[in-house]
Order: sequence, then C-alpha cells, then structure tokens
Amino acid sequence: MVGEDKDTLSFYAEEAEVYTHRNDNRFYEQLDTFLACLTPGSSILELGCGGGDDSAHMLAQGFDVTPTDGSPELAYQAQKRLGIQAEVLKFDQIEYRNEFDAVWANACLLHVPRPHLKAILQRVERALKSGGRFYASYKAGQQEGRDKFGRYYNYPSAEWLRQVYGQTWSLVDIESRMGSGYDNEPTEWLHVTATKAQ
Repeated sequence: MVGEDKDTLSFYAEEAEVYTHRNDNRFYEQLDTFLACLTPGSSILELGCGGGDDSAHMLAQGFDVTPTDGSPELAYQAQKRLGIQAEVLKFDQIEYRNEFDAVWANACLLHVPRPHLKAILQRVERALKSGGRFYASYKAGQQEGRDKFGRYYNYPSAEWLRQVYGQTWSLVDIESRMGSGYDNEPTEWLHVTATKAQ
C-alpha cells in the first residue's frame, strides 16, 4: 500500500497500549490554538488519532470528530477510550470529498515516505470543504531516516515542506518549536497550518 512503512506499523502494533497512555497529563496548547479558529461544532477529521486523546479533547468541546488511525491496534485503543468508532484508515485510503471543516494530523504524516507525501496532502485537501483548515506536525531534518525504535520519518525542512504543499493551499504557515516525542529526545518540530482555497 502506498505510503505504508511496515516497520513503523509494527512498532505501533506492539506498543499500542503503552503508547496510548504516555500523554495522559498532556497540555493541548497547539490543538486549542487550532480549534479557536474554527466555528463551534465544526466537523473535524483526525488522522493518526493514536489512543484518542486529541479526539477526546475535541469532542469534549463540542466538535464533530471523526477519529481515524492507520494502525488497527491504536484505533482499537482510541475506540475504547472514546466510546465511538475509530476507523482504521491509512493515508492513501482517504476518499472523503468536501466533507470536513478541518483536518487535524498531529505527528502522523511525518511517517509518510517523502515520494508519497504530496499525493497524501492532495487527498487531505479534497476531504476539506472550501476554506477548511488543516494542521500537521513534522520532526524537522534534512533527509529521511529512522529513529532508535526503527520508525520511519520523512524529517523535512520548512523549505522542502513549502515545495511539497505547493500552490494548492491559499495559506501555508510553518512554525518551528523545540519539543520532544516518545523517544524523549530534544526535537525541532515544524507545525504546519494550511487553509484550502475558497
């Protein structure tokens, strides 16, 4: 399947339960900033929902959320937490058309192999309504590689991402922030917010 990395999926299958509970006391600053730009009750497609913590936060604020994950094991964990269906959906299976006000893809598209990212972004764009907003985050770098757990990362630069996002979006904003991840290593994150042209 296009864009699928078997070693990365194997990691999430094996670590699903531990991974799900790693952020039980996390903050939602980035997500709250994104939600503040949306109309209350907006429809949101979440890609890579993991254990469902972001979806739970959005649902609690009254948004209409569709949680999805490419890992059946993580989707199962999310479904247990949320009490609603979490669809098993790989990125190249996104077939929605003009359906969502927003797409939230926190720390998941960073696993898409570089040659396939542009096509996945086009699928995301088609899933959005006119003027819809899209958020994705990536671990910054200069070339693709793997972390100490064997997970694939596309490790983009901001310049490379701007080229891949291209002219499809009416606005693309990229913010760099230091943070960390599951590996607890200091990491430069690129937070990308894009708006679909009206």
